[in-house]
Amino acid sequence: MLLKTFGWSFAVTALGLIAAVLYGGWAGFGIVAILSILEISVSFDNAVVNAGILKKMNAFWQKIFLTVGVLIAVFGMRLVFPVVIVAVSARIGPIEAVRLALDEQDEYQQLVTDAHPSIAAFGGMFLLMIFLDFIFEDRDVKWLAWLERPLAKLGKIDMLSVCIALIVLLVSATTFATHAHQYGGIHVDKAQTVLIAGIAGLITYLVVGGLSGYFENKLEEEEEREHEAEEAARTSGTKVPAVVMAGKAAFFLFLYLEVLDASFSFDGVIAAFAITNDIVLMSLGLGIGAMYVRSLTVYLVRQGTLDDYVYLEHGAHYAIGALAVILLVTIRYEIPEVITGLVGVVLIGWSFISSVRRNRRLAAAPRPAPEALSRGAGDDGVAGEAGQV
Repeated sequence: MLLKTFGWSFAVTALGLIAAVLYGGWAGFGIVAILSILEISVSFDNAVVNAGILKKMNAFWQKIFLTVGVLIAVFGMRLVFPVVIVAVSARIGPIEAVRLALDEQDEYQQLVTDAHPSIAAFGGMFLLMIFLDFIFEDRDVKWLAWLERPLAKLGKIDMLSVCIALIVLLVSATTFATHAHQYGGIHVDKAQTVLIAGIAGLITYLVVGGLSGYFENKLEEEEEREHEAEEAARTSGTKVPAVVMAGKAAFFLFLYLEVLDASFSFDGVIAAFAITNDIVLMSLGLGIGAMYVRSLTVYLVRQGTLDDYVYLEHGAHYAIGALAVILLVTIRYEIPEVITGLVGVVLIGWSFISSVRRNRRLAAAPRPAPEALSRGAGDDGVAGEAGQV
């Protein structure tokens, strides 16, 4: 099972490290290894969130996620994306951007740094919307019930997530973007750039998330109709029509996953420049890390880990919220990559330990009555809801 899920990741690791040695010697080997670990550490929460979405897909779309999706993630976001942002921000052609990446690495790194406010605003807003929509939804299972219960009540207000996100964007643009960068002693106001990029991130989330949710609901309706048709077919002997919405629903969920992965990759790509400005080594290292994130996502789905450790999804979404804030803050202030990585690891680790403790409590306690299953102890003795067992 482990080899089947991570086999491609192991193969890509071996090929990537060999290529690193051939390209940059043992120094290149070390840089690629460090970048791989960096990508996995800052993207572990991505795998947990992806697993929650991927488990809604069938085996075919899971395979698409591991094949076509990997090509998009590795070559699109880890290789093409750094070149594209330089071409757009510097208003140069893609061929010239590639030349800069290969021959003028210091200038290339500066151009990427200049484009960082736009990247951070877009990715920060997209991730912030994911976090807000999660905490404002009323769920059977609550991790930090003292916080999640009142937030779920507030979530009944229409468009609250969008309003809060726009307020955060406005504050970020006027606080962090003003005098965010300095060129030759001249301060430059990036507020307008941040506002436009942030609104673009918000629109992207609303469009892609809305379409995926719409077709997911359509799929559920069609499945319900199919179930009713099957019941009728048992008595009439007629043929039951297939569900035709599955393809569309799965496609938009897949599209949502790709945009989500792109937003998560922003911090990894930017953090990589703190280690190297060599686009080849950067692509190798981040590509290897992206493969493991993909394999880990599928592993979590097939092992049913999210069902066994019910607070993992909560921890991952809190990590998303923290990452969104960090991205917005980095519009003006530099935050060490170790903090970005550790925040996600700590929150997910905490949620995992809380899940283990919850499972032990439920296993040791007498079986409660069905109506009592929704009332229990949250993490560390905090009143919460145990949810369904």
